[in-house]
Amino acid sequence: MKLSFDLPGIASKGADCPTIKKLNVEMIMKHLISWMIGPATLCAAATLALGADKLPPGQVDFGTFSPPKGDGEFVEVNVPTSLITLAARLVEKEEPEVAKLLNGLKLVRVNVIGLDEENRAALQKRAQKVRQELAGKGWERIVTAQQKDQNVSVYLKMADNGAVQGLTAVVLDGKEHAVFANVVGDIKPEQLAMLGDKLHIDPLKQIGNTAQKPENKPKEKAEE
Repeated sequence: MKLSFDLPGIASKGADCPTIKKLNVEMIMKHLISWMIGPATLCAAATLALGADKLPPGQVDFGTFSPPKGDGEFVEVNVPTSLITLAARLVEKEEPEVAKLLNGLKLVRVNVIGLDEENRAALQKRAQKVRQELAGKGWERIVTAQQKDQNVSVYLKMADNGAVQGLTAVVLDGKEHAVFANVVGDIKPEQLAMLGDKLHIDPLKQIGNTAQKPENKPKEKAEE
């Protein structure tokens, strides 16, 4: 696939230099993610409108979120298969391991909502509900991190043959924000940080770094 357009800060020539080429790929991916957020969000909303019962294995319906009042943080990222495939093609020569990971994914959704006095209780209940639903639908909780005011849970959905169908993370970070993340496809918790880095999604990087800590990896099945 040949990109026939120029992006700000990206040279269209001089790709013979490996350093420049790698930088260009990273910048292209970053610009593409930003450019596609709007259309991708609309596509994901249309998919969710079909109903949770019709969602593919590994996908979770978090519902819709409203921005907090004032200057509170609000981020909504939905990366569809088409953009993930494009990102994989851009890095397949320089980073085949990353391309292999991306080719196994179908959707990435991340919601970050700043907490305030008006929405904190509702989002805490939403997080608890999501955790209960995951446990009831056979998701396995494979990471638990509870310290101070931070509560992080990461779940995996496995097929009968052992294949990973999806990963979901629910984070309540004290008085600052709530994070709901869902990656549909074949991914391991230790790959989240790399995925977040390559797609320029910082919340995934942070969750991935937490997931890699040995003390946060329980062996038991998902619970409330």
